[in-house]
Amino acid sequence: MASLAVITTACANTSLFAQEAAAAGASATAKTVDMGPVYKSVLFYVLLFLLLCLFIAIVGKAIRVYELTRTVQDKPEGINWNAVNGVLFGIFLIVGLYGVYWEYTVHGNMILPDAASEHGKEIDKMFNITLIITTIVFILTHIALFAFSFIYRYTTKRKAYFYPHNNALERVWTIVPAIVLAILVVMGFITWRSIFYKIVDPNNKPLSIEVTGQQFAWYLRYPGKDGVVGVKNYKMVTGLNTLGIDFKDKNSQDDLSADELVIPVNRPVRMIITAKDVIHGFYMPHFRVQLYANPGMVTYFEFTPTITTVDMQAKVNDPSFKYILECSQVCGSGHYNMQKTVRVVTQEEYNVWIAKQTPYINNDLRKQFKLPLLAEPAAPAPAQGTPDSTTPDSGAVRKDKNQLALLK
Repeated sequence: MASLAVITTACANTSLFAQEAAAAGASATAKTVDMGPVYKSVLFYVLLFLLLCLFIAIVGKAIRVYELTRTVQDKPEGINWNAVNGVLFGIFLIVGLYGVYWEYTVHGNMILPDAASEHGKEIDKMFNITLIITTIVFILTHIALFAFSFIYRYTTKRKAYFYPHNNALERVWTIVPAIVLAILVVMGFITWRSIFYKIVDPNNKPLSIEVTGQQFAWYLRYPGKDGVVGVKNYKMVTGLNTLGIDFKDKNSQDDLSADELVIPVNRPVRMIITAKDVIHGFYMPHFRVQLYANPGMVTYFEFTPTITTVDMQAKVNDPSFKYILECSQVCGSGHYNMQKTVRVVTQEEYNVWIAKQTPYINNDLRKQFKLPLLAEPAAPAPAQGTPDSTTPDSGAVRKDKNQLALLK
């Protein structure tokens, strides 16, 4: 069946390209048929795979006929399959070790750049230690596995040694991994404690920023001059008050809204993370931050950015580089587009930027919460020499007066 499929498809494609070549040759400006698109097609590789299967099947049948012929003629086995399998194990070991080297050298360069936060350096350190240990164990165990399969392959000149149990060996491969894993667990626990249980420095208090996830966007709320983000209540969610902010709380009345997440470098940032509808994933990979954003529950996470966006662009040699906040949970059809730009700037740049942000509350919300209204900004005065539609033209007034005088 495979042969028939290959032959039929090959003949059909050969006929097709022959007709195309003939048609091209009939014209005065005949050109060579471009086979490039064919080599890039899925059908081309399917045909190659079927041809390979056909070749292996033919070789296998030929070897089988050869073995049966020798058996009928009472001749010894022609091919030592145990030796063949042992050699294949050795080849597979070499190819596999090269694959490990290739993964480290090629895909290893595709990982994220250095962490841009203080705790991220500790996370990367733990990751690298774990990766080194597991890589060493992986290579040694597979060398032993495939080497034993090659060295101790079956032969009629040797009898297998019955070795059912060894208490010393059992202790070694039980105690050593247990000690290594215990060390890694303790390191992880210490790192986790250092991240989630921080001592507040009164001279460098964290900047609180509220992030609310909703299909399919992130909504930001910055504190005002009081430095405190006001409370929310899901029961207060309306078409006007979409986040359910309680503006009766004085801390909420000076909060600011923003379209991008801007944070100052080398200053602690305390994220207040929640969701409005479904579970979202608050994920900032360059800062090594990933937590669930759960509806009805508030999660806090504090970190300190250490590299500005401009410095990271120079570090990775990419002027278009930018930090991002994205959702790591498949939260719906628009999940792929749930991103927001993150900018890390100096404290001076942050002060200038935050001064330009607008208050979250407006007069419509003030009416809803029965708060004093603010005066609307005055309309700009018309430029000199520009007529104002609200005031009559002086020339027209004088003309009307003259007409009235003539009528009298």
